[in-house]
Amino acid sequence: MAQYKAPLSDIRYLMNDVIDFPAHYAALPGAADVDRDTIDMMLGESARFAEDVLHPLYRSGDEEGCHFENGQVRLPKGYKAARDLFVANGWTRMAAEPRWGGQGLPGSLGMIANEMMGAVNPPWVMLVGLPMAVMMTIDAHGSEAQRETYFPGLVDGRYGATMCLTEPHCGTDLGIIKTKAEPQADGSYRVTGTKIFISFGEQDVTDNIIHLVLAKLPGAPEGTAGISLFVVPKRLLNADGSDGANNAVSCGSIEHKMGYMASPTCVMNFDGATGWLVGEENGGLKAMFTLMNNARIGSGVQALGLADASLQGAVAYANERLQMRSLSGAKNPDGPADPIIVHPGVRQMLMTQKAITEGCRALIHEGARLADLATRGATPEIRKQVNNALGFLTPVIKGFITEVGYEATNHGVQVMGGHGYMREHGMEQLVRDCRIATIYEGTTQVQALDLLGRKTLMAQGKPLAQYVEGLRAFCAANANNEAVKPFVAALSAKLDEWQDLTQKVIMKTMTGGFDEAGAASVDYLMYSGYVIVSYWWARMAAVSAAKLAAGEGDARFHRAKLHTATFWFERMLPRTLVHRENMLAGAASLMSLPAGDFRV
Repeated sequence: MAQYKAPLSDIRYLMNDVIDFPAHYAALPGAADVDRDTIDMMLGESARFAEDVLHPLYRSGDEEGCHFENGQVRLPKGYKAARDLFVANGWTRMAAEPRWGGQGLPGSLGMIANEMMGAVNPPWVMLVGLPMAVMMTIDAHGSEAQRETYFPGLVDGRYGATMCLTEPHCGTDLGIIKTKAEPQADGSYRVTGTKIFISFGEQDVTDNIIHLVLAKLPGAPEGTAGISLFVVPKRLLNADGSDGANNAVSCGSIEHKMGYMASPTCVMNFDGATGWLVGEENGGLKAMFTLMNNARIGSGVQALGLADASLQGAVAYANERLQMRSLSGAKNPDGPADPIIVHPGVRQMLMTQKAITEGCRALIHEGARLADLATRGATPEIRKQVNNALGFLTPVIKGFITEVGYEATNHGVQVMGGHGYMREHGMEQLVRDCRIATIYEGTTQVQALDLLGRKTLMAQGKPLAQYVEGLRAFCAANANNEAVKPFVAALSAKLDEWQDLTQKVIMKTMTGGFDEAGAASVDYLMYSGYVIVSYWWARMAAVSAAKLAAGEGDARFHRAKLHTATFWFERMLPRTLVHRENMLAGAASLMSLPAGDFRV
């Protein structure tokens, strides 16, 4: 199994030098005490927990998998002990409000820590992450009584949680769900239906599980306008808050999957289970997006972590593995061959991994910063403005980062060749576990439609224009900065092209129909991601160039940043040329072949 060391130097660089999280926390309501020492302490503890507790369980959990018998699910050995330690160390309390027993720290700290934990054990991270997502949803849309009922157990670790959306006949098209909720005289509802793909729908490590379930009320409107959200506990609660009788909720089976073996993916049956409405009747779609947007950013974090783990394993192997001589002359003349890191073909994979990982990490950190402001901004106007900006970035964080993160993870196997394909080295597990990131919480194709359709076409390009304005301000401020002038010029040109392409796609859609937008959407998403990450590489290059000029920090670290920025702009940003041509090619070549002729 490949060794893992948390990338603390890079994380601290982003938090302290590039984005300036200490200043962000100083201005964030309720976070003024989070200084550099607090950040360093949290990062150090996260790294230790990831390296010492979670990493040793990763391969064993994959090999053992989950056990299902008579409706009961048992997690792999060590998973309960790790969670108990996580709870005992106060991690479940970190971002929760003090009135619920929490520490009230900004959610960005947990999001950034999750990269390290997810790099070494993503299934386990989902187990402990779902309760926070459920809390955020109830907090935004539920009642004070629901907060008082469920938050203490979610915060102190007694409860697990799930989100129950998908059904056997529908996934993304939630408007056709069949699960129903019948109102009862006491104000509760009887929830009946079957949900599939429910992560940790049943497990043996918590006293109770709080399910958030989408269902339809009698007489509800057709489609998504008729969806409501309900909270349905596995065990009903007594008046004093203790766990009472079992609810009519059961696990019918668990799935056999490509990866995530330590995470039970359950079929959940609700047979007249008692539940309570969260928010307004038929308001479930709005509540669902609170839940899903958090989970979508989490998917990007997961892919980033696994890409970094793959990079670490690949770099270690490439420095040790001796094969052939360098094309430019022997680099290890005293040995039988040179290490494969000297070969351009291997370097291309390693540099691609490095550029993707470090560039996407910056975007994740920016998403974490915006998520803080979206929930804790000083005024409603700030929170609304930031929510709009985060809404625009979320499909890019989810769609683009998971796609290129999976590419980077795959490169790690290729660098190691046949050894990468063997289970004992741990690289193939990273690929299997990363593969789901492009699928769940809305596939790449769904994210692309969200970005181009809802966030661009339906919004008449305003979110894009507002976002680009901030990037142009950076370019204007650095137009005469000799250290990054080529990067700024390339970025400025791409910003112009991005907006021009957006208008062309809008016109194609207006004249040719919505299939034109659908045909362009994935390429539009990927194009957008490459441009956005280019901004972050230009920004990091500016910071590192200034550090080098001032003689501050680790010179090797900052020189590596500038080198990788050059690689990004010369080798990665040109990928936009293909995406541009695909966007403009139109829908005809995709849609004209009759469905029956795909196999003749």
